[in-house]
Amino acid sequence: MRSEQFSDGSAGDTNYGEVGIDYARYRQPDPGIAHHILAAIGDAHTVLNVGSGAGSYEPRDCKVIAVEPSATMRAQRPLDLPDAIDAVAEHLPFPDLSFDAAMATSTVHQWPDLPAGIGELVRVTRGPIVILTSDPAALHRYWLADYLPEILDIEARRFPAIDTIASLLGGAEIRDVPIPLTCTDGFEEAYYGRPEMFLDPGSQRAISIWSFLSPEANARFMRHLTADLESGAWDRKYGHLRTQPTFNGALRLIIRP
Repeated sequence: MRSEQFSDGSAGDTNYGEVGIDYARYRQPDPGIAHHILAAIGDAHTVLNVGSGAGSYEPRDCKVIAVEPSATMRAQRPLDLPDAIDAVAEHLPFPDLSFDAAMATSTVHQWPDLPAGIGELVRVTRGPIVILTSDPAALHRYWLADYLPEILDIEARRFPAIDTIASLLGGAEIRDVPIPLTCTDGFEEAYYGRPEMFLDPGSQRAISIWSFLSPEANARFMRHLTADLESGAWDRKYGHLRTQPTFNGALRLIIRP
């Protein structure tokens, strides 16, 4: 796993200077997922968003301070959101207990030093800490395992165990987050009923794990999935997912009250 700093300031194992180019287009906050996150944040007046990316899921009705090390991602924040601070989770530039709540969505697997990052969240937060992540033990439930098992193997190694995160928080509630069929946040499982989206290079580029895949493996995947879609093989096995309202996959919300 790579852990160097990239030219645009990205921290972690993915170069968001490359994969984040169209991130704001394909990774729009999904209203259903947002509901779970905002309910967990509650009535906080000040919220810290660590690894904020392009600003997905930030509440609009309170003061938010965003932290994001990637210049590419900071540049894609909507104009109605405040600029993000260039910093990393492991070294937050704030005094102890500065915020009513903190959030970290789809980011902890990118942190080179998870205990330090979680420790900083705990240090600067008075109230709830809300982390959206994926359970590595549940990733292989997804049909993509039939086509790209190696990419889910890599993903499972990247994501920290849910119990590890909860322990570092000093105890936490863990909730499953159902993924809507029309999910607008284009991570892997968002397309559980829309397999054609995986044939879109822009869609692939907005999923960080795809940057770990060799061009040869991706070409093999594209041929396999295209052939199965054209022949109807995918629909014979998984066609029911095209109308299934939600998918209970690996998405989890970890909440320290």
